Amino acid sequence: MDILRTTVPRLEVLAADAPVERLDANTDYGWSVNEQLAHLRAVQDVLGGNMLRIVREDHPAWRAVSPRTGQERYFGAAWDEALASFRTQRTELLTALDRLPTEAWHRTARVTVPPNMLYDYSTLYYGDWLARHERSHLSHMSRILEKLRKT
Repeated sequence: MDILRTTVPRLEVLAADAPVERLDANTDYGWSVNEQLAHLRAVQDVLGGNMLRIVREDHPAWRAVSPRTGQERYFGAAWDEALASFRTQRTELLTALDRLPTEAWHRTARVTVPPNMLYDYSTLYYGDWLARHERSHLSHMSRILEKLRKT
C-alpha cells in the first residue's frame, strides 16, 4: 500500500523541474517518461480494476487481459493531464482499498489464463503485482530524468 500511495506524489517530484518536452523525448529505455506514465495508467486500469472487481463482486470470473492492452489510447496525452487522470484513478482505488477488512485482501477471482488454465487470484496478488510493477517503472523514470537533466 505504501508504494500505491506514493506513486503519484513521487511522479510529481520526479518531473517537477523537467521541461515538458523532455518528458516526451525518446530514451534508451524505449519509451519516453510520458509513455511510461501512459503504461502505468493502462496497468492501473487492468490490475487496479481487477482488485476493485474482486472486492465488489462475490468470486467473479474473467479471462486474463494483458496490462499492456489498450495502453496506446493513453499515448500522446500531455503530462499534466495524464498525471491528473492517473491521480484520479489511484484515488478511486485507494479509497476502496483503505476501507477493506483484512480478510477482503484474500478474496479471489477465478481467472482464465492462456492456454485455458484456471487460477484463483486474490486482491493481494494483484496489489502486490501492481506495486512491484510501479516500483520498477519509478526506478526507470528516475534514472531517465536524471540523465535528461544532465544533457
